[in-house]
This record gives sequence, C-alpha cells and structure tokens, in this order.
Amino acid sequence: MYELIRVSEQAYYIQSPAKTGIVSLSSGILGEEFIRHELETGLKRLQGYGINVRFMPHALKGLDYVREHPEKRAQDLLEALRDPEIDMILCAIGGDDTYRLLPYLFLNGELQAAVDAGAAAQGKIFLGFSDTTINHFMLHKAGMKTLYGQSFLSDVCELGPDMHPYTKQYFEELVTTGTIRRITPSDVWYRERESFGPDQAGIPLPPLPDTGFELLQGNPFFSGKILGGCIDTMYDMFDGERYDDMPLMCSKYGLFPEAGDWKGRILLLESSEEKMPPEAYKKALEYLKEAGVFDAVTGVLAGKPMDEVYAREYKQLLREVIDDPDLPVVCNINIGHAMPRCIIPFGVEAVVDSDRQEIVFGER
Repeated sequence: MYELIRVSEQAYYIQSPAKTGIVSLSSGILGEEFIRHELETGLKRLQGYGINVRFMPHALKGLDYVREHPEKRAQDLLEALRDPEIDMILCAIGGDDTYRLLPYLFLNGELQAAVDAGAAAQGKIFLGFSDTTINHFMLHKAGMKTLYGQSFLSDVCELGPDMHPYTKQYFEELVTTGTIRRITPSDVWYRERESFGPDQAGIPLPPLPDTGFELLQGNPFFSGKILGGCIDTMYDMFDGERYDDMPLMCSKYGLFPEAGDWKGRILLLESSEEKMPPEAYKKALEYLKEAGVFDAVTGVLAGKPMDEVYAREYKQLLREVIDDPDLPVVCNINIGHAMPRCIIPFGVEAVVDSDRQEIVFGER
C-alpha cells in the first residue's frame, strides 16, 4: 500500500503504514514551493533511517491556509495522537500563533481524550521547539511527556551535506531508542544561514569553537523534571504586544503552569531568531518571577542565543532578575535556536552536573 502526498506538482509516494506524522501546528511554510528542495532533502534522510512518513492532512497546505485554519491544525494534532501507527509526531517548524489551537483542543476536552486514549501510555514521541513551546505546555497540561529541541525543517532538512553531527547524534538516539539518556556540550556552533535557496544545497556551515556548559551561579549539581522552552513565546503568554488576545486565551485555558506545578522542576529558557532585545528579555524574566517560577524551581538551564547575540546581557539579566545567587543557573546549553541542537526530554527526572558537563535523564 502507498499513500500519495502532493506538494505543488511534485508527487511523493510514501510507504504506509506511517510511523512518523509530520504536523504544521504554527507556520505552514512546509507546503510552499520555494522550500520544496528542503522538504525533499529531509524526506530522503528520514527514509534513509527506514522511517515511514505521513504528512498529516493539512501539514502541506501552505502559509495562507494554515494561518487561516487553526481548527485544521488542531485536527491534525488530534489525529496524530489518536493514530496507533504513529510513533512520533514531528513538528514541521515553529511560527508564532499556535496558541490559536487552544479552543479546538480544550473547549470540549478533545486533547485530554486523545492523550488518555493511549498517546501518553504508549510513550508516543512529540518533538518540536520555538513556538511549539505552546504545544508542549498544552500536552503537559494533558499529562503527556514531550521532547524539546528539534524540528523537521530546521534540522532534518538541513541544507548541508548532512544534518549537523551533534544534531544528528541526538536525533538518531531518539529514533532508535525512543528517548534521550544523556546530553553533553557540542564542541562547535554555527551561525545561522543567510540564505536557504537551492544554491545552498550541500554547502556546510563553518564551525566555530564552543565553550561548553557555563555555570552562572549556584550549585553545579541539581535535579528535577525539565519544563519550559522559548522565552519569546512565554513572554507572549503574558504580554499582548504581538497578539492582543494571546494572554487572555492562555489565561482562560490555564495554559501556563501554576507556581505549584513548577515546584521541584528545572526551567529551560532559550531565545528565538528574533534576538530579543535585553529590555524585553528582562520583562520576560520579570513575568516568570511574578508567576512564582523562580521561587519554585531547583535550577535554570539557558540555551545558547542564536549567533551569540546578547549572550552577555542575558546572563547579567538572569542574575539581576532572579536575585537569588543560590538558585543554580547553567548557560550555553546547545538547545533551541542556536545550532547545533540537542533534544531535551520534558517530564522525566534530570540530573544536571555542570562540573562533569552533562545532563542525565531517567526513564520516560
């Protein structure tokens, strides 16, 4: 049996039954003709692992359709959660408005029902980052463990000769074992590509030396279950500058965990390609402090900023706003928008040891 998927005039015959479902929960860029060369690259790599792929019904509908139909995006997520043949839900990319799925997932309990139907129990993988932070919080609210740090277009479709070695290491571990056991720092990092056109295919990015995990303050050894994501997205949950209805909607559905839910957890923060100015970063941290997060967590992990922009300023603001030198903060984690990227499990016990330059995870 074969399932036919179309992108413009190109037809892809994908072996069925599917095992990985690709969803466009934020941006619909995956369906646009101008990135078809990237999609084809990523698809070949997944098939090279023997992974059967299913693009969910609306994942390839393009920017305009996906933007205008949050209900269809929600439908794709629910279908992927309910489908027993899908082992991994892989997000196409991030974006900026996946919060609009909230009423279609929570108003009548659809997401909770889909998770309770077996997605959580069978250990189904959900992987994405950036605006997908909102989807991680949605699934956390429904009781499902997720994994943060990579996406299809940003990582599997990397235009170089192959995925970045560090990124590939963790993706391969996930798809072969179903989990991540331990992360260590990357020896190198890369600046963002200036162009993603077909002429960039096969061109590697020049590596730059990295400095490992950096203990900013506190005890180098701490533990807890990790939760968090993109600080830009979390900022938008409290501030209506980007979308004036987003804070109201997030509050209505109780999306951001209450202070008690943060008790004993580790907060993960990473910043987006928008390179948040320090004044906004400070305000975002102040929102988190007011929500009681820093009083509850056992420590903070901060991702390496893209292109290392504002790295020094962010560290200073973390110290100033947290205003508790005993709370451990470890920076320069290779997670989120700066390349390369590891994968971090949410909802499982993690032990951080910055002296040994490692984070070790328990069972999913």
